[in-house]
Amino acid sequence: MFTKILVAEDFDSINIALVQTLQTLDIDTIEYTKYCDDALLKYKKSIADTNPFDLVITDLSFVQDYREVAIASGNQLIDALRALNPNVKILVYSVENRAHNIRLLFEEKNINGYVHKSRNSISQLKTAITHIYNGSNYISPELEHVLHKQNNLEIDHYDISLLQYLAQGKSIDDMATTFLQLNIKPNSKSSIEKRVARLKDLFKAHNNIHLIAIVKDLGII
Repeated sequence: MFTKILVAEDFDSINIALVQTLQTLDIDTIEYTKYCDDALLKYKKSIADTNPFDLVITDLSFVQDYREVAIASGNQLIDALRALNPNVKILVYSVENRAHNIRLLFEEKNINGYVHKSRNSISQLKTAITHIYNGSNYISPELEHVLHKQNNLEIDHYDISLLQYLAQGKSIDDMATTFLQLNIKPNSKSSIEKRVARLKDLFKAHNNIHLIAIVKDLGII
């Protein structure tokens, strides 16, 4: 079992529950912090001491308070940790349930586990830690479907950007101009119109408003 775990979580009640859970697994060293900046400093120190943490457990959202921080989210913390050690084991513990965001955590940030905060999350944490220690990834059972390829609905980053701009009320002309300025391709008006039409067909949406409602319900944007 892991011997040294770092927890980044800004709510005391959750921190206490996490530590109590980890103690039942006979973890030798458990450290926790309420700030991502402090978590990164602790991890850097553990490397300098040649005794790095085996596993980092982090939330994604951290409430802003009086303190100015350089790293404001769990996503940013994961990127910083990966830059220090690409092989560090990372378990995300969050209320986030949007399929696209969770899928990106596994596919682009290479997290090792995701536990959705819920009534059964404490028992899931134990299972997740065991799975990760044994070399396999873990995701809460109620979210397993988000990693299945058939749920990707054949959309890519371009589609996500397009849907986000649509949700902001941008017109096709506005998007063509913006995509051109940002060097997002294809950026012609006709190409964007065709892609919007394809997305409406894919999601069986009657119009753009219906399309945005559907993808929001699915947690894609």
